[in-house]
Amino acid sequence: MTMTDQKNKNAALNNTAPNNNIEPLFAKDYNVYINHTDAGGIVYHANHLVFFENCRRDWFTKLGLNGYFLQTDDGDVQHFVVSQADLQYKRAILLDEIISVRIDKVELKPASMIFYQSIHRTLSDDDTAKTTSSQLLSSTKIVIACVQNLVKPEPMANEQTDNDKTNTTVNTTPMRPIRVPKQLRDSIGQAISAQTGGYQ
Repeated sequence: MTMTDQKNKNAALNNTAPNNNIEPLFAKDYNVYINHTDAGGIVYHANHLVFFENCRRDWFTKLGLNGYFLQTDDGDVQHFVVSQADLQYKRAILLDEIISVRIDKVELKPASMIFYQSIHRTLSDDDTAKTTSSQLLSSTKIVIACVQNLVKPEPMANEQTDNDKTNTTVNTTPMRPIRVPKQLRDSIGQAISAQTGGYQ
């Protein structure tokens, strides 16, 4: 790996770190249960992604959207898939604690959305617990691509042999990329404007 490649990799990882100077777009507390952890009571690394996913879906619900699935007037189903995930693990998440999972920032692209998220542990700064602070446990940059289901299979373009006449369709990709739906773009755009005071 060249020095340039290493710098680019480090820059990408640093971009997952949340900006503590701005309020998150959305935050929700989640309980850590035994099914999230290994035998030592530490949350599996992969389950960090589960918490991030649950947080995104809960935010969509708060925005009045039906999870990850939207239906057009023509009956087409539009939904979202993760195309990239960069994670930084800082500290272990432990059994029976309550964690704060946040959406710190969202970038809207023509056919995708980039989520910057983080998981925090709340700490008491004194014995009276009147003041608290948070400890970063992990952070991520997740790219969500917008796609639309292909309901009807496409017919074969080439001529069929006698042996292939029973198969009138070919296996095509069951979805295709699309632009971010207007309803979703408008809802997220309003949330971003509220967070940044109208400046993006």
